[in-house]
Amino acid sequence: MNNDFFKAVKERRSFYAINKEVGISDEKIQELVEEAVKYSPSAFNSQSARAVVLLSANHDKIWDITMESLRKIVPADKFASTEERINSFKNGYGTILFFEDAKIIENFQEQFASYKDNFPNWSQQSSGMLQYVVWTALEAEGLGASLQHYNNLIESEVKATWQIPATWQLISQMPFGKPFANPNDKEFAPIEDRVKIIK
Repeated sequence: MNNDFFKAVKERRSFYAINKEVGISDEKIQELVEEAVKYSPSAFNSQSARAVVLLSANHDKIWDITMESLRKIVPADKFASTEERINSFKNGYGTILFFEDAKIIENFQEQFASYKDNFPNWSQQSSGMLQYVVWTALEAEGLGASLQHYNNLIESEVKATWQIPATWQLISQMPFGKPFANPNDKEFAPIEDRVKIIK
């Protein structure tokens, strides 16, 4: 068992207190995401996962878009906490957008009709694995991240802003940066209630 791997697994958390002072290059971030996309598993090797890495002004832009989208639906007298939360994401170094290509999924549904109803579920499972691999890899590099889901509010504008193909469906957003505060201790339900060994 690789101790370095499980160290990253154990230390991966949702970090909201992040800043732009990362200690790795943009090229390293690109390599990390590319390797995760390449090697994360997918049903029937469909490889439907897509990722967009937003850095610098583009990273700021995604959270400006999100902020203005939320401003339209959150009451003004309750917006302060929302603004603080979105700014905490914007304070980070970058954001990874995770997508699934619906065209790929539909093609596999046509090829394997008996499994047609399963492919959307398998697609979500595959995306979850990719997100986890990226999240844990960022942790291993000393970076903190969290996973956000403002998909319905921002997808149209995201696609228009960065010329994202129409068939790509936005799944989640992962802001990341250098953590400057630790999250609260995590509580765990009894493991014996969650894992059963049957011999």
